Amino acid sequence: MSKPIPEEYKNLLLEIKERIRSAQYEALKAVNKELIALYWDIGKMIVRRQQGNSWGKSVVEQLAKYLQAEFPGISGFSARNIWNMRIFYVTYYQNEKLQPMVAEIGWTHNIVILEKCKDDLEREFYIRMTKKFCWTKNVLIHQIENQTYEKTLLNQTNVQQTVSEEIRNQAKLAVKDEYIFDFLELKDEHSEYQLEKAILARVEPFLQEMGGMFAFMGSQYRLEIDDEEYFIDILLYHRLLKCLVAVELKIGKFLPEYVGKMQFYLAALDETVKQPDENPSIGIILCKSKSKTIVEYALRESNKPIGVATYQVVSTLPQELKNKLPAPEQVSKLLEGID
Repeated sequence: MSKPIPEEYKNLLLEIKERIRSAQYEALKAVNKELIALYWDIGKMIVRRQQGNSWGKSVVEQLAKYLQAEFPGISGFSARNIWNMRIFYVTYYQNEKLQPMVAEIGWTHNIVILEKCKDDLEREFYIRMTKKFCWTKNVLIHQIENQTYEKTLLNQTNVQQTVSEEIRNQAKLAVKDEYIFDFLELKDEHSEYQLEKAILARVEPFLQEMGGMFAFMGSQYRLEIDDEEYFIDILLYHRLLKCLVAVELKIGKFLPEYVGKMQFYLAALDETVKQPDENPSIGIILCKSKSKTIVEYALRESNKPIGVATYQVVSTLPQELKNKLPAPEQVSKLLEGID
């Protein structure tokens, strides 16, 4: 039976454990980086040999058999994966910006992004998000299928006019245009109470869908102003932006008066709850539906950072919205705010 650890050694033990975990993580990153470099080089060699030769999949299949025989027990040399190495190299060899990024996520993540993303900007978005939030392969697939990229770029906020330049891009990316709450198992017709109760029962997936950098602060968060009580539906904290985020839940269409109420909540939070080293609070109004024109007018004169988004219990993005994504140069600049 082992002896209990003396009190004076507990802190030392914690420091050593953290150092070991850090070393393990760095070792895994180094191994992954070498693996990606290997696959890149194999893809490059195949492409160069194909130039001037009529190499096709049959040659790759034969190459796979040779490699599997030469390196028994080592996975990764199937014909399909070798062909993926070629596609991987062809996709990125002219993109100096993305080349170093692809080594920072796993090979299976890279393949998902290659197969499911349409262009380099979308690939950059999911590479950055995967790295930042340590998404698993299944979470990455879920985010792509839920069209997180499009919904983030289409969001409606006034942060361009209401937050400092240092955090503007990050604040813009903190709000989506639409959230998918299919994990709540709600019927299409439900009350605000039922919506809030369902969210509180599934806080972890709710925070993941909100963007991954949020911490839960409370529900029906109480504010007292001049002996009057007010309650914010859900209060979150954005760890990267270092600010409080008030979330109001509405089961109908967006109404302009919701902005005035949110401005009041944000002013009260900044005055009574926000810490001196934190950034001004942000508001998110979640509605079942909205008119983009009405939202634009409602936010135009607001002096507090507010985003208006819709939520659904199933995943859809109308084709007409896909055609309204920002220009590529705007998207590229915005993506820099993810790091």
